[in-house]
Amino acid sequence: MCRSLRQLMPDVHFSTEATLAALGQTLAPERIAPVLAACGLHTPRERKLPMGLVIRLIVAMGLFADIAIEDVLVKLLQGPSFLRPDGPDLAATKGAISQRRQQVGVRPLVALFRAICRPLATPHTLGAFLFGLRLMAIDGTVEDVADTPENAAYFGYAHGRRGHSAFPQVDVLYLCESGTHAICDVGFWPHQGKERSYARRLLRSVGPGMLLMADAGLHSYDLCARCVQHGAQFLNRVSAQLKLLPIQRLADGSYLAELRPADYPRHKRGDHLLVRVIEYQLTDPNRSGERRRLITSLLDDAQAPAHALACAYHERWEAELTIDEIDTHQRRPRQPLRSRTPLGVLQELYGLLLAYYAIRVVMHDAAVMADCDPDRLSFTKTLRLLRNAIFEAQIVANERFAPWYHKLLVRIGRQQLPERDNRCNPRVVRRKMSNFDLKRDKHRHAPQPTKTFADAVVILGAVLAVPQPAPAQAALI
Repeated sequence: MCRSLRQLMPDVHFSTEATLAALGQTLAPERIAPVLAACGLHTPRERKLPMGLVIRLIVAMGLFADIAIEDVLVKLLQGPSFLRPDGPDLAATKGAISQRRQQVGVRPLVALFRAICRPLATPHTLGAFLFGLRLMAIDGTVEDVADTPENAAYFGYAHGRRGHSAFPQVDVLYLCESGTHAICDVGFWPHQGKERSYARRLLRSVGPGMLLMADAGLHSYDLCARCVQHGAQFLNRVSAQLKLLPIQRLADGSYLAELRPADYPRHKRGDHLLVRVIEYQLTDPNRSGERRRLITSLLDDAQAPAHALACAYHERWEAELTIDEIDTHQRRPRQPLRSRTPLGVLQELYGLLLAYYAIRVVMHDAAVMADCDPDRLSFTKTLRLLRNAIFEAQIVANERFAPWYHKLLVRIGRQQLPERDNRCNPRVVRRKMSNFDLKRDKHRHAPQPTKTFADAVVILGAVLAVPQPAPAQAALI
């Protein structure tokens, strides 16, 4: 009979057993070691807090965001301490941890994120592709950081009519895979509100076979043009102020138009991009009936019907749910990041996203095993299961780990959410600190939709005549 507890060799350093194996192979020591070596942080002498352990500690901070960092280390070392009851005390002081974090810096976390975080969906992943294209989305948020002089000088405050924000803030922009919620690229900047220029930098991770979606607040001519240059397709919402004159109307109600840059020199030179415009509104009396416009580089209305694209665009909201999962469930809600220096803030943010990505890898594997959409699995229940599984994964015998991990995936695959309700909520806040209306009692029982979203979509301007062949897409000048 196989032993259930891991047997430790006396000459093995305890830090090799302080793993995050419950998160699979995403953050295995053999994946972290090459990154540390490339950054010149490999140390031959074993210490109480070796660099590999510090990296895993920073990631574990993203799993246990509600407890002090020295207590996070205790949780990370719980397995080795259990297996070595007569061994030395493995705990470290807050000052020692802080000193080692400064020695690690940010570069290894950035390199590890870029080496690991990639799109997860495969052809077997449900709900991740449309017309054979991988659904991707760009969205941003603002994170509060600890109110210290160092953070305030580096990140700055948000300023408004009522004064500046309570905490210094950092602008964050994510590139997400909509079907799996995997964050494939990220950017952090001091708070300046320049999301449009930031979004173009994330196109470094966009390539052929992708359909990139962005909201009107992130749309720009350069974003669309560079997306096409990278071999990807785009589907963006645009504001009503953007002028798009029809060149040719198509049978499904969409039409072709020329998208031109806003700056005068390029506009005068004739730079343009041929796009397809889709205008629609919702006929459900309990949904917003405003007129909406999408532009896309998918010009063939037979291959990509307007109605399907209008419905698919709302997959962009999966990026909003990704941000909610990180800020509300993985982190402490309505609390700033704990680190008191800019270096620590960036470390903490990358550690938080590495932990989130590892969780999403586990959820994707569980969803494939359960033959369901990854969106159907409960993030909060999975997070709870994985937090509890950290200790078990450290002490289970090597020969028993594979069946133990398979059982963990089965348990996660059972945590399926019910089908999403056909509902919408008013965009209101409890306190009037934004442009949205103040939340009142009348908003608590707002009228709910009477039709599904797909049934409510009506493409405007549809014609029954057979359209003329579409002209070839104009090349960028």
